[in-house]
Amino acid sequence: MAEATVQPGPTRRERRLRESRLTADEARFAQQDLRRRRLTAVGLVAPLFLFVIFAFFAPIATMLHRSVYNPTVVQLIPDTLASLASWNGEGTPDAAVLTTMAVDLKRLQGDRTAGRFGEALNRALPGSSSLVKSTARRLGRLDDAELTANGGAVLLEINERWAAPELWISIQRLGHAYTIDNYLTALDLERAPDGTIRERESAQIYVALYTKTLRIALVITVLCLILGYPLSFYLANAPPTTANLLMILVLLPFWTSLLVRTTAWIVLLQTNGVVNSVLMAVGITGEPLEMLYTEFATIVAMTHILLPFMVLPLYSVMKGIDPSYMRAAMSLGSPPIPAFLRVYLPMTMPGVSAGALLVFIISVGYYITPALVGGTDGQMISNIIAFHMQQSNNWELAAALGALLLVVIIVLYWVYDLLVGADNLKFS
Repeated sequence: MAEATVQPGPTRRERRLRESRLTADEARFAQQDLRRRRLTAVGLVAPLFLFVIFAFFAPIATMLHRSVYNPTVVQLIPDTLASLASWNGEGTPDAAVLTTMAVDLKRLQGDRTAGRFGEALNRALPGSSSLVKSTARRLGRLDDAELTANGGAVLLEINERWAAPELWISIQRLGHAYTIDNYLTALDLERAPDGTIRERESAQIYVALYTKTLRIALVITVLCLILGYPLSFYLANAPPTTANLLMILVLLPFWTSLLVRTTAWIVLLQTNGVVNSVLMAVGITGEPLEMLYTEFATIVAMTHILLPFMVLPLYSVMKGIDPSYMRAAMSLGSPPIPAFLRVYLPMTMPGVSAGALLVFIISVGYYITPALVGGTDGQMISNIIAFHMQQSNNWELAAALGALLLVVIIVLYWVYDLLVGADNLKFS
């Protein structure tokens, strides 16, 4: 019988080569799987990222650029600005500058853009719009040859205000495409003829309006917290049937148009409205109170509209707090109020912080409600921004006001998180 042939096993080197080959294959497969997972994650996040870019960052970047970019005068009278570059700012510019301005104004009248130049100049020097328009109309009837030969004298003959140095200083200042003058106006400042920055001599309204907006927003936030905290506490500890019914009532305003809710407050607060009728019927007042178109009306209506934004964060936090914590504190001898302040309140601070920030930020930028029920006394900075965008067509100033409001909100949020954030609150 033949002996069986014994096959030699793999050598140590062959085993090492096989193991290294397997290890390399496993590493390659792991890298491919990781790359596939990363591509999948990027594909899922990309739509949201693009949406944030186009719907959030792009508008903010456009607003910031618009607030410092004002090329109107540069585009309309480039020849005049070029000839005005050598002027030292004292006295009336020479005849060549005046002649160039006369030629430019005649061209603007033909292009129907003299009004744009007048509006831009009027923002820097009030009263200049009528000067530009009237002068452009009269220059439009003259020959080009006459203006080229004696345009400076014709310009001064039409109106002597063209000899005023402050007019040409304003034109020279507007001859820069990028400027911070809109931010100076938003801060109630202006440039003096010598170039220094000073308080604006005309009406100073914007700083006071910013202060008023922040004060109204703070009052609304405090009122929402005072009303929303007990309601959220009751919702979190009420039986499920009662809590669900009350939660429907809390969410009911979201199912109603904001315009309808605001209009309802107009009906309630007007001179012959429901509130005045009730007050007069019970003898509290003998004549109707002026409540509509006041700051009071703005605060009341916005508190009603923004209250759910305070209740929902508080309720979500309070619902997750175990009631046994309070019972344990009281069983150890703590009275109810100290137990609430030391045990329950600190655990609800995340909800308080979230609700307060949400209500405050929304109320700072609110527009519809102050415009309808606030009148002149109850309007906020958002109403002035809308005015400059829709009526005065001063988009650059509106962008500067909006940019300053954004900066104020960011600074206040940073200060709030630094001093009053939930992680910084200490309860003894």
